[in-house]
Amino acid sequence: MSRVDVVFHLAGIAHQNATPGVYEQLNYQATLRLARQAASAGVGCFIFLSSVKAMGPSHTAAPRSEAHCAAPSDPYGISKWRAECALREQFADDRMSIVILRPALVYGHEPKGNLRLLARGVRWGLPRPPAVGRRSMLALPDLVQLLCLLASSPASGVSTWIACGEHGYSTRDIYDCLRSVAGRGRGVAWLPLWGWRLAAALLDLGASPGSESTYDKLFGTELYSNAALLAATDWRPRSRLEQVLGAARV
Repeated sequence: MSRVDVVFHLAGIAHQNATPGVYEQLNYQATLRLARQAASAGVGCFIFLSSVKAMGPSHTAAPRSEAHCAAPSDPYGISKWRAECALREQFADDRMSIVILRPALVYGHEPKGNLRLLARGVRWGLPRPPAVGRRSMLALPDLVQLLCLLASSPASGVSTWIACGEHGYSTRDIYDCLRSVAGRGRGVAWLPLWGWRLAAALLDLGASPGSESTYDKLFGTELYSNAALLAATDWRPRSRLEQVLGAARV
């Protein structure tokens, strides 16, 4: 990393049924090792892509700020939280600036992870979900713009910010958007809420302990505030879900 100005550390393991030790090695230990190597090489700025999952589960319907943290309950969140804590502790007085970003669910032109499963369900005729729950999300173009901005004028010390868009989306919102992008009309909401609960419980059979339930992933409320990031930078999220998913069809 000689003569490198900025390191973007985006690598990690997520959406995998890995053992806790694998999350520990890749998301925590490797992050700290890379940061130490960067500091030794004279890198000016180290940007670590963490996750809102490092803040632990949400117990409120109100948007959470950076300080509203609970103990993470899953191996992914724990590994990200440990990496954050180690960076804050070891580089608080270092010449290299540290930026810890906690993005909400990131989506792009091609849905991945749970969004990909939902898109597949839409193609297979999944009924319209109930209008419950809402989650903060972040468009990939907005995230890239933010990373470039932070690299161009890094703040000194260690900064920790939540990155999310201005709008929260329910599973129904995403479902309607996916159908619209696919050129379909509005779906029919023929499955009652108890049916969704039952189906989600069946999908959770054999899930790893401590992982978020499928029902909570679909219908939980998980909102975050980007107020601190907006106050500290000139970044403003511009993209909306329908714009990003619609661009894939252009």
